[in-house]
Amino acid sequence: MRTEAEYRQLINENLEAQLHSLGDIPEKLREAMCYSLLAGGKRLRPLLLLAACETAGGAAEQVLPFACALEMIHTYSLIHDDLPGMDNDDLRRGRPTNHKVFGEGLAILAGDGLLNAAMEIALKASLGMADLRGLRAAEALARHAGVTGMIAGQTMDVTMEGSAPTPELVSYIHAHKTADLLQAPVEMGLILAGAGEPELALARVYGFHLGLAFQIMDDILDVTGDPAILGKNTGMDEKKLTWVALRGVDGAREDLAEHIRQAVDTLSEMPWDTSFLEEITWENLSRVS
Repeated sequence: MRTEAEYRQLINENLEAQLHSLGDIPEKLREAMCYSLLAGGKRLRPLLLLAACETAGGAAEQVLPFACALEMIHTYSLIHDDLPGMDNDDLRRGRPTNHKVFGEGLAILAGDGLLNAAMEIALKASLGMADLRGLRAAEALARHAGVTGMIAGQTMDVTMEGSAPTPELVSYIHAHKTADLLQAPVEMGLILAGAGEPELALARVYGFHLGLAFQIMDDILDVTGDPAILGKNTGMDEKKLTWVALRGVDGAREDLAEHIRQAVDTLSEMPWDTSFLEEITWENLSRVS
């Protein structure tokens, strides 16, 4: 297996090239899209896709378009999340948010552009495959990012703001707003490597627990984190339905550890060496320990 740094380098070297492969994008739109897409970050989702594919015997280089498409969808969601009509944030990854630099209209179009570019790239890559793996991976991407996935969670997050937190409601928001886009890379990576349905089912369970852990961690850091280290403002979720609002910081820490444990236990049921994925999973816990 490669190291995390090697996977990130592979992703960063290909993101802009994949975008440019689509043809002539209006200059201002391309600039706004690249401003957020190339701003760095952990690249966790495309990294997970490449690592899952290689864990199951596939080749990372062959599935790079799908990894880049996934990161474009993640980036579009962040641009739109930061807009005044959503989270109204002015700092992302240590820099002004997209709409603060380019204005709301172009920021919306940059997000729209990244979403559509992602699907075009994934579908073009699918057309070059001899079987249906690419189309199945593209379908999984659209499903997890769509109206029964990430957007469903975002909708409840926005419309239920200010409501009393309940375990069912907070779990639903976290499972879709965040976990869906962490289920997607593992499911897609295994599909592209030719894995069967039993392994794909395990991938979805793993991604669910990893996603809940990741969002619980984010909720904790919004209360306890340092904006200078996080690269974004804290204290932004006071009115939102967070795990901290539901369980308090100590209870959230306990639940974070439990979801990490369940994610790792699920990996142990897969028929491959999953030590690299386990390492990535445990790293999430260490950030708030």
